[in-house]
Amino acid sequence: MKLKVCGMKYPENVSAVAALQPDYLGFIFYKPSKRYCGETLTPQFVKALPSSIIKTGVFVNESLEEVLRICSAYDFKAVQLHGHESAEFCKVCKQEGLQVIKVFHVGETMDWSQLDPYKKVVDYFLFDTKTPDYGGSGNRFNWEILKAYDNEIPLFLSGGVDESILEELNGLKSVNIYALDVNSRFELEPGRKDVERIRKFQLGLKPKA
Repeated sequence: MKLKVCGMKYPENVSAVAALQPDYLGFIFYKPSKRYCGETLTPQFVKALPSSIIKTGVFVNESLEEVLRICSAYDFKAVQLHGHESAEFCKVCKQEGLQVIKVFHVGETMDWSQLDPYKKVVDYFLFDTKTPDYGGSGNRFNWEILKAYDNEIPLFLSGGVDESILEELNGLKSVNIYALDVNSRFELEPGRKDVERIRKFQLGLKPKA
């Protein structure tokens, strides 16, 4: 199972987490977020990170032009769209060569039909807990809901992911989970991750010999 560490903000902390070689690093370009990185991370710094890590720009209801501009400047290979972006918006991003991760926020229930227009224009869905702040709450939704998912598109699982969920994942083996997305549960402060905890979590994701 892949690992994405999201909400990276401070250069020295980014470098330390990057040394662990997670599969994805997420950089938030949503100014109201406490993890907004546009003022702390330069394109030159991000571009110099290991090429084996898929650097991901995270956006919320940003204009298409600005998304593509930032992705080009930082050489992002993937885009994570947290707002009300349309299927056409996703299609253009994909045509520009970006891996597209479209986020859907899960509450008490889930209307799976809303995913249908996106299935041909995204690479992955990301399911996160429904909050007023577009994620980063550290709260979980009821994962039993995922058992009704059709598994057509692989998914990133987000929302309150930490060490305590590793055993629970055994109960979701029927769900097409491609990656786990970690953020606030592994933070010392918003945007600054506990590197040692991430290292141990990463080890826990590896198949037992």
